[in-house]
Amino acid sequence: MDQRSRVLSLRDVASQINSGGDLQAVLQQLIAAACRHADWALGSIMSIDAAHGYAYVIVRYDPTLIERQLPDKWELATSPSLIALQRNEPVYIPDARESAEFPGYRAEAFDRDYRTVLVLPMNCKDAEGRPMVLSVIARQITGVSEDDLAFLGTIIHLGAIAVEREHRLEAEKRSAQRLERALKAHTSLLEHVLSDGSVAPLSAMVGMMLPNPTVVIDFTANQVIAGRPPNALYDETSWPEAASTTLARPLMKAARDAIEHGTTNAANLFLDDGTQRFRISARIEALMVDNQLVGALIIFPTSREFSDLDLLMLDSAKFALSVQMMRSFIRFRFETRTQTELFFEIVEARWRDAGDVAQRAQRLGLSFAIPQQMIVVDFPDKTKAFGGASVDVEHTLTRIMQQAAVQANLIAIDGGVVCLMPYDTSKRQERTAKLTRRIAEELGRYFGEAPVVVSGNRCDTLPDYPAAWERCGRMIRIGRSFGLTGAISAQDFGPLPMLVAASEAGDVRSFVQESVGAIAEHDRENGTPYMETLSTYLQEGCRSQACADTMGLHVTTLRYRLSRIQELFGVDVETPEKRFAVELAIRLHGVIDNRSTAQR
Repeated sequence: MDQRSRVLSLRDVASQINSGGDLQAVLQQLIAAACRHADWALGSIMSIDAAHGYAYVIVRYDPTLIERQLPDKWELATSPSLIALQRNEPVYIPDARESAEFPGYRAEAFDRDYRTVLVLPMNCKDAEGRPMVLSVIARQITGVSEDDLAFLGTIIHLGAIAVEREHRLEAEKRSAQRLERALKAHTSLLEHVLSDGSVAPLSAMVGMMLPNPTVVIDFTANQVIAGRPPNALYDETSWPEAASTTLARPLMKAARDAIEHGTTNAANLFLDDGTQRFRISARIEALMVDNQLVGALIIFPTSREFSDLDLLMLDSAKFALSVQMMRSFIRFRFETRTQTELFFEIVEARWRDAGDVAQRAQRLGLSFAIPQQMIVVDFPDKTKAFGGASVDVEHTLTRIMQQAAVQANLIAIDGGVVCLMPYDTSKRQERTAKLTRRIAEELGRYFGEAPVVVSGNRCDTLPDYPAAWERCGRMIRIGRSFGLTGAISAQDFGPLPMLVAASEAGDVRSFVQESVGAIAEHDRENGTPYMETLSTYLQEGCRSQACADTMGLHVTTLRYRLSRIQELFGVDVETPEKRFAVELAIRLHGVIDNRSTAQR
């Protein structure tokens, strides 16, 4: 075959490749050109699946094949294809009928009437990543010249170009399809948000968009919404259930801690659902609105790395979730601010028209027409004001009230919150006492320190609220001045601290220290019972025999103790004024010391 015909055939193949022709047609034209212009009778292009031991025919050239069906899959055990690939060079079999190295070809060589075989690696792979080879066959024993190898090498090079071009086109097509899906998903997310949908279905959409298992945490609604399970410990049903119940608090805390400490890219989560403990790594994305944390997106790793398109989808998901949560956040903040303004008009007695107050309260879901009482919560961390940095407090309190079957309204105040609830008619306010303790306990875990929680008096009409508000504030000031936290009631103090509430805390402590501080310190250091003796003596009206009987002492021993107290500390209880001052100091010291010990 002359060189001109070979060049023209190569030109035709190159033109077809350049025109974007079908890969199967291009490969068919290549193997036909290889056979026609290099004096080969038969030929094929095959992909080699070494892992499973087979060669698969992609295209075949056999002009004598009319009705006979040939197999498209061949065993590789005795094939030269593997050797050609391993050596990356042609394998030449001069006479397949006499070949001892490839006995598998011998029977077929007689069956299909051929002699010489040439197998060449193509340096490219099919769509499934399997290497490809070109095989040509002659019916007579045929030599292979350098020109023949050069021509076949060019054929192979064009074939590799066609295959790689097809791969790039397929990759671009897949990328375009994924981009189109991403844009459609982005549009669907925005349509959902604009239609004022809820976070739960939006979270499901996000879980389908991203290739990784996800968990959406909505701090504005205090809920956890899980998608696919992140490991084999859970199935499609048990994982969402566990994430929204037993694992909800740990997941929320882990997300918040990771965001606060800047370890969002590689956070380690230690989870325990009550039946099993496990550790799992995750990527945590903060969901922010107006520089405030409203939620988080937890992404669990898979073997597949995030692509640029995945990152684009992630940005869309974060934006949609943030906007959806922003709706709840803004609605909550607006309602909270409006309720707060009305509440302070009432407790500061700035209202004029009771009817106007009733109408405004009704629009805000409040009612001052029934007997109520307030529970006031004073936060230890004033930066986490109710309705400010976080709305976890609102949902925590709502949950506590719901579990107690109490219909309560929550009012934001500076550095705290007021719970307006129906008045507890039980004799000892058992329900209210339980609620204040539960609130202090639950919020104590959130803040890391228990807030001060107090309950107010009964409020039947609007003029009752200022007095109740002032009383609660007074109790909070007393508790703070004595270093107390948790649920506090007037019974914890008795009337004495309430009488001195107007005094400065420093003045009260100074008075106690100057009066009986030295006695208390001496008792702590030496184990003496001087404070107890003096207190009992005063309680018994300064009657020696009665005091001695109460303490189980001989009256002489009592008198000795009293003389030592006067000698060491200069305490004089001979006049009514002095007795009152000492007894007052002892009672105040008991309040401070007992409550401080309880807090420790």
